[in-house]
Amino acid sequence: MHRLLWVLQVILGVYFVFIGGMHFMLPPGLPAMMAWMYDLSPTLHLVSGTAEILGGLGLILPAVSGIQVRLVPLAALGLMVVMVLAVAWHLQRGEVQNVPGNLLFASLLAFVAYGRLRLRPLGE
Repeated sequence: MHRLLWVLQVILGVYFVFIGGMHFMLPPGLPAMMAWMYDLSPTLHLVSGTAEILGGLGLILPAVSGIQVRLVPLAALGLMVVMVLAVAWHLQRGEVQNVPGNLLFASLLAFVAYGRLRLRPLGE
């Protein structure tokens, strides 16, 4: 279980740092599945991008350093909230095809949070 949680933390952490960075350096020609990023307001880009970068770092850095490891499940929970809000964003725009991905990420993040809170806490 410990290894599975580590793998999920690293994969999700890198993914969210990358996606969060895209909010600040929005490249032209995104695939259709991500074209919604062009419609976000500058404020939403700032808030979402910052939350995703900090959450992604929060999944990895405390665990690697051994400092403030209690932040790992909190980062997972915070990113889970971001994904639930993303579901609401896509539903209001009629982009139902994006919802399953957001729910999958939210579920994986919930598993990491539960795993690091109850199953295999770090620092034990």
